[in-house]
Amino acid sequence: QVQLVESGGGLVQAGGSLRLSCAASGRTFYAVAWFRQAPGKEREFVSHIIWSSGLSYYVDSVKGRFTISRDNAKNTVYLQMNSLKPEDTATYYCAAGDGGAWRLPSEYGYWGQGTQVTVTS
Repeated sequence: QVQLVESGGGLVQAGGSLRLSCAASGRTFYAVAWFRQAPGKEREFVSHIIWSSGLSYYVDSVKGRFTISRDNAKNTVYLQMNSLKPEDTATYYCAAGDGGAWRLPSEYGYWGQGTQVTVTS
């Protein structure tokens, strides 16, 4: 059974940090990504990592502030979020996909349940 279990969301003040976790089970994946969605907004790509190589990519709005990483032993992907801003407030989703998965939600076949991140001013 394929499962992506997310954790680590919470409420922080602007400038604070959070670390999101996504534990994967059931199979291996080519890429694991983080997306976010605010109420009334479309789902937005944040970052992804190629599992085998560790190659990563970030949307411009989070470059220099967020870091995606993986722990092979734990089959877990992390998103370290620093210098958080109110506009980072959203539900964050972990997604996993196979070859070709990049920045579009439709390119990922498996999704976690989401974890809420709220950043106050």
